[in-house]
Amino acid sequence: MMELLRARNLAGVTHGFAGRKGGVSRGVHSGLNVGLGSRDEREAVLHNRDLARDALLPGAALVTVRQVHSPDVVTVTTPIREEERPPADAMVTDRPGLILGVLTADCVPVLFADRQARVVGAAHAGWKGAIAGVTDNCITAMEALGAARDHIACAIGPCIGRTSYEVTEDFAARFEQDHAENARFFTPGREGHCQFDIAAYVASRLADAGIRSIEMLDEDTYGQPDRFYSYRRSCHRGEADYGRQISMIALAD
Repeated sequence: MMELLRARNLAGVTHGFAGRKGGVSRGVHSGLNVGLGSRDEREAVLHNRDLARDALLPGAALVTVRQVHSPDVVTVTTPIREEERPPADAMVTDRPGLILGVLTADCVPVLFADRQARVVGAAHAGWKGAIAGVTDNCITAMEALGAARDHIACAIGPCIGRTSYEVTEDFAARFEQDHAENARFFTPGREGHCQFDIAAYVASRLADAGIRSIEMLDEDTYGQPDRFYSYRRSCHRGEADYGRQISMIALAD
């Protein structure tokens, strides 16, 4: 049965963070794999996307982008066909009946909502997009549609946790060079390495941008193979490929 996690601070907003439970994919992709870029059977992926859509808002149009680890945002006004997905890593809309969906397999999914202005957004924040400002740009794009950042609530969904995310000290140095206070998101690990709390980093970016309501679901994708897909776990296991889960938000009519 499909699992849709919900954030308390987005209560009343149509949204959900799906994991891998449910779905028709098999093998290493078993479950609700929605990744068109995976090596899974296309028919299974499309069916899984339909299942996810109908679990959230039956009859709505699911919109995704071709994620490229960028800070780029698309303003969505109409449905987008799969083959016409633009390269971007965040979306915003003020149109009812459109589900904004971001795909992840360790990266950070962030859902945004301004209930008063009826504007929503979704962002895929891998480390490259996060440090480049994808969440900041998503907020700015929402403001262009009439949202106010002090009214925006943000929820951070399942992603790789600090204890599972080992990086090199050179990697950590990039973040510390960007801002000295970023050192607090890294804790010592084995020699030459650190553990990175990417969810906390993204939350900090949101807070620095003026977001007052931020909720972190605190679900580690790497450490829960029965519930979530994980790129890093699949690499450590030597698997040939990996699935993607979807995080969704929409304005109901």
